[in-house]
Amino acid sequence: MTAPLTPPPPPNRRPWHSSRPGPDSRPLQDPHGRSRQAPPAGFGHGATAYGQDGPGLWTEIREAALATVALTLAGALLGLLWWRLAPHVPLVGNVTGNSWVVYLKDTEGEQAIGVDGTFTLLALAFGAVSAVVVFLLRRRGGVPLVVALTAGGLLGSLLAWRLGVWLGPDADVIAHAKAVGEGVTFSAPLKLGAWGALLAWPLAALVVHLGLTAMFGPRDPDPYAEGPYGESA
Repeated sequence: MTAPLTPPPPPNRRPWHSSRPGPDSRPLQDPHGRSRQAPPAGFGHGATAYGQDGPGLWTEIREAALATVALTLAGALLGLLWWRLAPHVPLVGNVTGNSWVVYLKDTEGEQAIGVDGTFTLLALAFGAVSAVVVFLLRRRGGVPLVVALTAGGLLGSLLAWRLGVWLGPDADVIAHAKAVGEGVTFSAPLKLGAWGALLAWPLAALVVHLGLTAMFGPRDPDPYAEGPYGESA
């Protein structure tokens, strides 16, 4: 009988070991003598490399509500400037038979277009300024703030339009013509012929705020900038 053959002992393979103790970061050494950085504590599928995304949803909603109110109130200034800077449309009233007829004094004039243009340019300027101010006060941005810029700009435009009409000449042109007399030139009431001018403020605010956020907004850290062991990808 022959004795059973016993398998030879396994080769003496030195396992990876830590050359510096520490639970957070420890360099490892592989069998080829190359060191690798151990993953930091908490790194894994359940961990995240990002910090807090912002002050919280309710805080963002509160800030957005304040921004909406502030932009709406700023519409009063827009309406005042529109009333002061918009060109006057001249009208003339005459008596035909037993009734009054009001017509444009300058039929080829462009004052009516200038009224819409003045409102649009002022609204664009207000939109750009409001976007810059909001960005400087709340650089991180967020969906509630974008909604506030849109809603506040639209409400501010509506307030400016109604305030300008109220401050402007009498909307009853027949009564105004009777008050000033036949053949006397008077100004037509302020009105918007192009309703799209009401969207100038919110559109300008959105475009400017988007550009500022894209160029100067905070950046989240790139989770793929480094390898899982701290090495450059």
